Amino acid sequence: MNKSYKAYSLVELIIVVMFIGILAAISVPRIDFAIVSKQKLDTVAQKIAVDLRRTRRLAIADAANNSNGFEMKMKGSQPYSGYEIENRETNEIVDSLTIDSDISCTGGDTFEFGPMGNLTDEDCQLQVAAQGRSFTITIIPATGMVKCVEN
Repeated sequence: MNKSYKAYSLVELIIVVMFIGILAAISVPRIDFAIVSKQKLDTVAQKIAVDLRRTRRLAIADAANNSNGFEMKMKGSQPYSGYEIENRETNEIVDSLTIDSDISCTGGDTFEFGPMGNLTDEDCQLQVAAQGRSFTITIIPATGMVKCVEN
């Protein structure tokens, strides 16, 4: 009996694997990681806006027991490295966030919300930027309303 096998030789398989490896080595550095950074910027800007709204909501919800309200304090010097939400009555840290070093966050350093939900200090804006894009987060002092707008 004469059997005929059809298969690839080890040398052919090694050549194909090497060719795929060379193509991967060329294409991976060309992947646009700026898209990942831009998505990270969107996420951080929205998270800061949500946490400012949360700080205001906590001040309103706890108004009967807490006449001092809640505040969001930025950590570090500008650009900020993160923030903490603090109960101004008990000095308890409710939550915190660390901002990635490739995202720049500048502006006001303390956002204090009174029991009526109003902003009780002068700081009313933050700028969050990375990769040539930026967001401005603005708090209207009289009402405590938070807006996040891409510039």
